[in-house]
Amino acid sequence: MRHLFSRGVDLEKEQKYLEGTTTVALACKDGVVLATDTRATAGYLIASKIARKVYQITENIGMTVAGGVADTQNLVNILRAEARYFSLREGAPMGVQAAARLTANILHAYSFYPYLANLLLAGFDKDGPRIFFLDLDGSMTEEKMASIGSGSPVAYGVLENEFKEGMSAKDALPVAVRAIKTAMKRDIATGNEVMLAVITEKGYKEFSQAEIKKIAA
Repeated sequence: MRHLFSRGVDLEKEQKYLEGTTTVALACKDGVVLATDTRATAGYLIASKIARKVYQITENIGMTVAGGVADTQNLVNILRAEARYFSLREGAPMGVQAAARLTANILHAYSFYPYLANLLLAGFDKDGPRIFFLDLDGSMTEEKMASIGSGSPVAYGVLENEFKEGMSAKDALPVAVRAIKTAMKRDIATGNEVMLAVITEKGYKEFSQAEIKKIAA
């Protein structure tokens, strides 16, 4: 990301907009699990207690977001439109890696005045469950377990101990919830409620607050 300095972007200033949240993505043997908190902050102000940070892109792809609200929502809208266009043109759904590469190309194309966004794009396709981390400069890495936002160091403390590769999505759901709830206890920008989703070969599913409470218990 060093090239951002040479293009006149104050990376330290921009980076603060990426830090006020905690999101988690886990690649399991039969699907991917996505979890986030619901607090949006503006400096020391809690701007919203019900902010959405996990989005369905297609029936087989979802995404968690950290950063500026307008930028992340715009990226979600672009990706949804491009995925629909791809499906109409090709007669088949867009793959997870293709969606991640498209998003990375958009981020890189605007790296002179970057989207203030860190993303975890995940889904299930013919290659199985996959997760990609996308940074604001357009860099892209594939992960089995990932967390972004200011609470991510706390969340990783839970994930490193409790998440194991080859875990089922059902078994990973409470791990993801615990990671977010633990971050809430120590990170002031993470809070309020947990949002939880799973993507398997059956498609995308979000859990209600009542269901999440049962999973957490």
